[in-house]
Amino acid sequence: MIGSASSVLSYERFGSNSYYLRHQFFFGALLGFIAWLIFAKIDYHKWQKWAFLALIISLILLVLVFIPGIGLGFKGARRWIGAGHFSFQPTELLKLTFVIYLATWLSGKREQVSHFQYGFLPFLTILGVVSFLIVLQPDIGTLSIILLSSVIVFYLAGARLHHLAMIGGILVLTFWLLIVIAPYRMDRFVVFRNPETDPQGIGYHLNQALIAEGSGGLWGLGFGQSRQKYSYLPEVAGDSIFAVICEELGFLRVSFLVFIFSFLAYQGFKIARASPDSFGRLLAGGITSWLCFQAFINILALSGLIPLTGVPLPLISYGGSAMVISLIAVGILTNISKQTV
Repeated sequence: MIGSASSVLSYERFGSNSYYLRHQFFFGALLGFIAWLIFAKIDYHKWQKWAFLALIISLILLVLVFIPGIGLGFKGARRWIGAGHFSFQPTELLKLTFVIYLATWLSGKREQVSHFQYGFLPFLTILGVVSFLIVLQPDIGTLSIILLSSVIVFYLAGARLHHLAMIGGILVLTFWLLIVIAPYRMDRFVVFRNPETDPQGIGYHLNQALIAEGSGGLWGLGFGQSRQKYSYLPEVAGDSIFAVICEELGFLRVSFLVFIFSFLAYQGFKIARASPDSFGRLLAGGITSWLCFQAFINILALSGLIPLTGVPLPLISYGGSAMVISLIAVGILTNISKQTV
């Protein structure tokens, strides 16, 4: 799908229809597949020893995006580090390292997880520090995924329901404030409530995605036959690739793709439930929550069912670092599954 969705954009920018496909194959799929094989063989318990260091490195990388000459900006956001054709998004690494850290930390607390002073407040503090750095970038889509998966890990660790309700209230208030203080986020909220608002302006992205999805019908226009990829649909090989999949493959085949992500969620939580220890249960639950929340946030946003937000479709969208880290996470999940009881 990357080969099809990116062909027009690839030719316009690089004079080759297959640039993005080749780049993703070598720097995403191939390296990711090797990483998956390696991490599937490493005992997942070893990551407990490196959890804190990995989180610190991720936080340092988050800070580096703001340093001129190291961090890269695009459309007012500073989310990448690198130079030339190479770039890396630290929040992709943070999704994995934060889950590993939370699983390590919470599995060691046991009965203290349900305590307000020793469980709830430290969890909220850690979440606040990470959230602050991501909001500065800003990357609210990624923040929502990290927050949702973190809350799931906290719940699986034994958090009290009223503590979770308090966190939910804080998050709702925080996201509302973030929407109110940023005009472009308020625009997305307005378009979500009324998709027909300003179709050539603030509603352009969502409307073009809906046109692509509606054009596909039941069976699609055929592989490679998308019309929206001809400079109509923004981020055509990245955040918006689901719309192209709908346009070319149609509703019935896209339903199978949704089923695959649903099956991944089922299998992931099944592995978590059968894990031999608390760390494995929390780690498997966190990884599964991250990948599946991200998938369904992307799908729902492009379908107009939630406000539009810029998150890629995991294991499909263009992006080498995202693909490699996602497959590392799947490798860790695979190793946990080998040790289930």
